[in-house]
Amino acid sequence: MAKKDPNEMPVEERLKTLYQLQTTLSAIDEKRALRGELPLEVQDLEDEIEGLTTRVEKIQNEIKEYEFAISQKKGDIETAKTSVERYKTQLNDVKNNREYDTLTKEIEFQSLEIELCNKKIKEAQVRIEEKKEELAKNQELMEDRQQALEVKKGELDEIMDETRAEEDKLKAKVKELEAKIEPRLLTSFKRIRKNARNGLGIVYVQRDACGGCFNKIPPQRQLDIKMHKKIIVCEYCGRIMIDPELAGVKVTPTGTEEKKTRKRTIRKTTKKAEDSQVPEAEA
Repeated sequence: MAKKDPNEMPVEERLKTLYQLQTTLSAIDEKRALRGELPLEVQDLEDEIEGLTTRVEKIQNEIKEYEFAISQKKGDIETAKTSVERYKTQLNDVKNNREYDTLTKEIEFQSLEIELCNKKIKEAQVRIEEKKEELAKNQELMEDRQQALEVKKGELDEIMDETRAEEDKLKAKVKELEAKIEPRLLTSFKRIRKNARNGLGIVYVQRDACGGCFNKIPPQRQLDIKMHKKIIVCEYCGRIMIDPELAGVKVTPTGTEEKKTRKRTIRKTTKKAEDSQVPEAEA
């Protein structure tokens, strides 16, 4: 059987197909709504863990740098001590005061260098302790976030497992329906739906008003909608409008229920009035 060209479909059939598409997309939205804020929460936790991982790596590198600086300073101390010992030995063989003063100054300088290195080592050790505390806190926080992520992912996977099969069927139906709609109309519908707060791109007339923004529709425009001769959009919200009957929705005529209630009220009032007019028994 030859496939129908979407451009050749009558307006009535286009609207019907479009409303079916809207219903199917709304069903998918409902399935996704079951997930609630979980996907966002999972994403936030993953981003936070990634940030903590980077911070932990940075702290670990800083600790390594301080440890390397300490080992260098310790090497400098050993070199300075060796120099001091050598200069002290040379003091025994000095021939004049100038040589003695020079060696004495060198010994003093190397001794100051040793003190400075020891000071730098102590400062680095303090910084290492601070960094280790910071590292422990970040690792603990990362572990806590990792546990929270596993719980949230488990909840999300559970919900997705429950809805995945139904959602896949709905997605297949969406593709099937989209193939029946002309591209230009489909593009317009998707644009309208994207801008609509409730995700409705096509709505049926409810109580003489637009089913999307609930603004009143003039009688002549309602008649045009019922005629199914052209695609009509709401002049207020821009949604495509469809006749309830074409959408397969049974609508109770406006005022019917109100009339019934009023009749019942009138009857009750009349009965009460009659009861109050019953003459009293003669004495």
